[in-house]
Amino acid sequence: MLTGSDLLAKVKELGDVPKSTLVKECGYVTQKKDGGDRLNFTAFYESLLEAKGVSLGGSEGVGKGGRKLSYTAKVQGNGNLLVGKAYTAMLDLEPGDEFDIKLGKKAIRLIPVGGSDDEE
Repeated sequence: MLTGSDLLAKVKELGDVPKSTLVKECGYVTQKKDGGDRLNFTAFYESLLEAKGVSLGGSEGVGKGGRKLSYTAKVQGNGNLLVGKAYTAMLDLEPGDEFDIKLGKKAIRLIPVGGSDDEE
């Protein structure tokens, strides 16, 4: 994926082409499970704005609707402990990621399967 001045140069070089071609040529493409291409328009436009010096302020610390993250969780009535999407997005977690649960005296640690206890 091109960024910064390389991204700006490529966009200028390509000129007036369809948006999907622009995104693809700049490297903002990932492979779907079925082998098809997924064009990452949002990442492309965020990088383009950043390359032009426009800061979006990032989403870190902000959940849905612009609320600030509290970094606390409550046990629900059914006994489940919910970790919200904003937190999993900050860690680039995907559906299906697995964790070992380590219980301490007053803490619960989630360790990625295959990871070490020392990971932060």
